[in-house]
Amino acid sequence: MTKMKGLVLIITVLLVFSCRNTGIGSVEREDRFSLEIGPMEDQLALYSIEGNRGIKSISFTMRDGSFYISDGNSAKIVRYNSYGNLLFMIYNEETNPPPITLRPNITGSEQVTRWAYSYPLEGPGWITVDSRRHIFVEDRLPLQDHRSDTETRALLDGIILHFDQNGRYINFLGREGIGGSPFPRIVGLTSTIRDEIAVTCRVPDGWEIYWFNSSGMHLYIVKISSSEVPALADWPEALAYIDSVTVSPDSRRLYMKVNYSRDTFDQSTNARTGSEPISSVIWTLNVENGSYIGSVEIPLYETFENNRHNKVFYSVMGAARNGKLLLYFPVESGNGNSLLFVDTHSREQRRGFIHFTIDELRYNDFFLSPEGILSAMFADNFSVKFVWWRTDRFIGEAH
Repeated sequence: MTKMKGLVLIITVLLVFSCRNTGIGSVEREDRFSLEIGPMEDQLALYSIEGNRGIKSISFTMRDGSFYISDGNSAKIVRYNSYGNLLFMIYNEETNPPPITLRPNITGSEQVTRWAYSYPLEGPGWITVDSRRHIFVEDRLPLQDHRSDTETRALLDGIILHFDQNGRYINFLGREGIGGSPFPRIVGLTSTIRDEIAVTCRVPDGWEIYWFNSSGMHLYIVKISSSEVPALADWPEALAYIDSVTVSPDSRRLYMKVNYSRDTFDQSTNARTGSEPISSVIWTLNVENGSYIGSVEIPLYETFENNRHNKVFYSVMGAARNGKLLLYFPVESGNGNSLLFVDTHSREQRRGFIHFTIDELRYNDFFLSPEGILSAMFADNFSVKFVWWRTDRFIGEAH
């Protein structure tokens, strides 16, 4: 029997915990491989023939040294090892040329090392891979199948496709589980240590996180309202904004980052001139009962621009095992990210830095594995580059 729980999180918490802060230097980068931009099986269709960014995005995940890439523009999913060897592809026959180097639609008795399966992908997006190497990927429904939720006013147009470790289609997940109704706008997709799947969605009033077991059975739904978030003890009137909701890869927990700010006023006229940051807090939520079970305060990042010091918010890069989070802020010179490691259990914090070039920021995406390895996809006008940093050594082993 499916276990379903609707969790509306309405609570005011008055304590923010302090933390210990230690420093660390830059993390060494390792370039893994690069791919040409184009329509062929060993290319990624990041740009159109006219040279413009494609309408649909490219997403990726890294598991056990393999890169799984979802190419929304060409409607295909590919898997590469860390040396850049293409292992298999799932592709839409209407938007991709026939495979040349891959054996298409093999049978169970055939012994091949590189293969391809056709499936009518519409526009694949977010992608995750579990310990069985099963692939779960967001896909968009055709326009005629879009729906609207009258209660939340959200557009419902997304599903999660489930493929086995060889790329063969199994089923699809909707809000209720296998074969369910479409999701609202999907902004995250995570597989956990139990091979459970969490789908993070945005709705007009906040966030909805749908949780499924490894068989696709619906377990929980967590609903978070943007208007009902924990308050600060010292600033109960502070403006609170939910910046992100991140799924733990090894527990039924969520990490909700809330940014707090206050209005600023002109002293002579008392007119509002804007707002300034006060603090950020990571709140830990128990998915099973909706309770807040901990918090850690995040320092503001300090910049120096126009001969004045400014304080700004960090952003969450991802979550690793054992309550470890990685946050970042782009440095002013554009040649890297300042990193902040946070242990939500011990509240220890460490700082670091990763390098890249301004040209590599034309199109970029980052992924933090459960083990704590940070990978990135960078693109320029001609190629897409995949790199990683062994940030698992930076944040400590996440096993």
